[in-house]
Amino acid sequence: MKILVAYFSPTSNTKTIATRIIKAFAENGAQVDEKDITSFSDRNGPLDFSQYDAVSFGFPIYVSRAPTIMREWLRTLDGGGIKASTFFTYGGMNNHPAHRSTRAILEGQNFQVVSSAEFLGVHTFNRVGWEAMEGRPDQSDLDTAKEYAVRTMKRFSGEDEDRPAEFPKGKADDNALDQMETGWMASIPQFPARRGDNCSLCMDCENLCPSGAINAETGEADRDKCILCLRCVDGCPDEVLEFCDQSQMFDAMLGMLGTTKEEIAEKQSKLFF
Repeated sequence: MKILVAYFSPTSNTKTIATRIIKAFAENGAQVDEKDITSFSDRNGPLDFSQYDAVSFGFPIYVSRAPTIMREWLRTLDGGGIKASTFFTYGGMNNHPAHRSTRAILEGQNFQVVSSAEFLGVHTFNRVGWEAMEGRPDQSDLDTAKEYAVRTMKRFSGEDEDRPAEFPKGKADDNALDQMETGWMASIPQFPARRGDNCSLCMDCENLCPSGAINAETGEADRDKCILCLRCVDGCPDEVLEFCDQSQMFDAMLGMLGTTKEEIAEKQSKLFF
């Protein structure tokens, strides 16, 4: 069996899980191709699925769904009827209906979705004041990723019956989530920007940006393109790119969800078959 694992991972959480999944697929006899689609150049152009028996897609969760640019990218694909699975990483906050909404897109693009999974990972905003899922993914998450791969291979091969996977519904539909995402982005006072005079103009920020938002010359991110993944901040060798402190937003989010940092830390990765 030949499997493609394609993943979007601006700050490495999803890549960490994808690496464990790829290893488990290979350990169970599959031939596996890996495709990192984080950079725009790596997803610019056609992708031929006819050479594969199945594909597994991995994404972080942004505002309860796969990132907008990933949802748009998926709608450019043609699965040719092959089986597919999804896996997601998230920082312990809202994460549904990511499974359902992504499956709907994939099935509309001629894929047969047979399973999904969600894995905990340190929140992107921990870089700017949050304290969510520190130390994750940990060994328990990696062990769950291995189980996901083993069970998903059985679905891919037909050894396990292709029953429709039961995915959580979530509390909001796509229209409501669109409004939430737009409102949240509009509330951010300052997007990633250069601070200080030590920039060497290495261009790494511009090359790393998955949405083409950051301009290395001006040191500013385009608000209309930026998805706040903070890959530019994370990858700046001169450490001159900054994003505004989000500590108060973390406290507000915990209050809105009616939970605590400690309760969130108890969450575990889950499989859906």
